[in-house]
Amino acid sequence: MPLMESSRYLNELIKCVRCGSCKAFCPTYDEDMTEAMGARGRLALLWGLSTGQLKPSAVLNDRIFSCILCGACSGLCPLEIDIKELIYLGRSLLKGSDVKRRYLRLLTKFSSKRPELSFNLLKIAQHMLFPYLLKKGILPFHIELPEHHLRDRVQIFTVSKKRGRVAVFTGCTVNFLYPHLGESLINVLQKLNYEVILPVGEVCCGAPLRTLGLEKEAIELAKKNFRIFSKLNVDALLSLCPTCTLTLKEEYPKLIGEGIERAMDISRFLINKIDSPLPSLASQSVTATYHDPCHLSYGLGIKKEPREILKNIGINLIEAEEERCCGFGGIFSLSFKELSQGLLEKCIGNYTKTGAEIIITACPGCMIQLTKEMKNKPVLHIIEAIEEALLID
Repeated sequence: MPLMESSRYLNELIKCVRCGSCKAFCPTYDEDMTEAMGARGRLALLWGLSTGQLKPSAVLNDRIFSCILCGACSGLCPLEIDIKELIYLGRSLLKGSDVKRRYLRLLTKFSSKRPELSFNLLKIAQHMLFPYLLKKGILPFHIELPEHHLRDRVQIFTVSKKRGRVAVFTGCTVNFLYPHLGESLINVLQKLNYEVILPVGEVCCGAPLRTLGLEKEAIELAKKNFRIFSKLNVDALLSLCPTCTLTLKEEYPKLIGEGIERAMDISRFLINKIDSPLPSLASQSVTATYHDPCHLSYGLGIKKEPREILKNIGINLIEAEEERCCGFGGIFSLSFKELSQGLLEKCIGNYTKTGAEIIITACPGCMIQLTKEMKNKPVLHIIEAIEEALLID
């Protein structure tokens, strides 16, 4: 860790007065109520590591890597300690001793450098390898890979009466697993008379690498994306993945000193651009409950916009009793399967009580997780609901 970064890291750790405010909405502490499974406990462990009172160990590693990085704790800290950033930096210190996740690091580094090759290899192996991994409990969810991915060259989608121009950051999950969501976004933007560009050269936002403590590799990707997207003459850079948007806008300044200011969630971009109300879906009496993605609500502070859009397009929205993390957390769901499953089951139980016909969210990762247990109700991305309403209307 560079000297300046090390100094900042220690200064942030020493600010913690152990008040415990950060534990209020911590999903891992809620699931396992031991001190070391909450934000306060993790900061205490990192302080012990940094001062030499603790040595790296399998137990210490598991406590630090078991944080789901939802960001719920940072907004609760009265001293405004950037807890999530401290966890990232702590993981970068521990990655050398963290044997448990060594293969995840190798696979993540390989797939981030060679995403198209990784996709093609997975397509070849999915019918033989995936069932085996599911049976052995190594893979916690099944995904049917699509025949094609969304972005493979520079693509510009023009309109006759141009209202503006936007770029799309597809992100790995949408590009390779849910390309139909990207197509829905393009359809919606064109319906609203926006020219859409998918520039060449986009790489992973870097969030999965940071999750595993691979700061150097994440910085390399951040610099590549910044060079590409910061130069575009567009009104906004939109992503269907809140983690990507949060990383581009809020975490890149911490990684490389500059963020992509025009990075924006689709709900915030579309909130004032769709004529409302649209009666097309209201006549069908569609009832839905909305799942807040953690990085959208805690990280970007976006909660009301998706709900307003859903109501405006005619959906009868039924709120769940409480807001809960679904337990996905990207690599968290692979590394801590039991914790992830426990969080998911509580979340599903919460939504089942609403009696809503469908579950709508704004995160492809949450879709993967919720679909695991929600077998009798469809789980949709909000862009799918918007597309249906606009094309029917």
